[in-house]
Amino acid sequence: KRIFVPYDAIPTVVINSFLSAEDKNFFSHPGVDAKGVLRAVIKNILNMTSSKRLEGASTITQQVAKNFLLTNELSFNRKIKEAILAFRIERVLSKERILELYLNQIYLGGGAYGVASASLEYFDKSISELNYNEASLLAALPKAPSRYNPYKDIVLAKFRRDLVLKNLHENNYINKIQYKKFVNKKIILKK
Repeated sequence: KRIFVPYDAIPTVVINSFLSAEDKNFFSHPGVDAKGVLRAVIKNILNMTSSKRLEGASTITQQVAKNFLLTNELSFNRKIKEAILAFRIERVLSKERILELYLNQIYLGGGAYGVASASLEYFDKSISELNYNEASLLAALPKAPSRYNPYKDIVLAKFRRDLVLKNLHENNYINKIQYKKFVNKKIILKK
């Protein structure tokens, strides 16, 4: 299931939610976020000592490069290719076009590819009707679409959605009053 939506038709609440969840520095980095890579390296050193899952530091541009041009193999070699492609993509395409590609092709669970398809799958709504609660839930899904799928585990989905809402507040897209209001709302799905 995929419905292509041009960048100009994607609401600000959806864009802000995905930027807060996936790549808050998207509009300021050249394809690879050096701070994000350094943070991931430090966290991964700590994660290796405690046998926790390793973290990636992929920007939205890197995810576009991986999803369109590379395989899903976990290797240092693929990460290097991903970074090189990200720099090249950034030279050729506008940030808006890269974000448009990302938001239309990302897998969001339930057989839905892209935000428009996922909006219908989970809420039976057009993306233009989404509020921050709903957009935050969609933005929570790319990290692990089946794990955070609200039809499978509503508690885990709410936990992840609330993290995205917290990021929205920290990134000044919503104020403290809105944040508290949104966090206290239940997730209401179409089914």
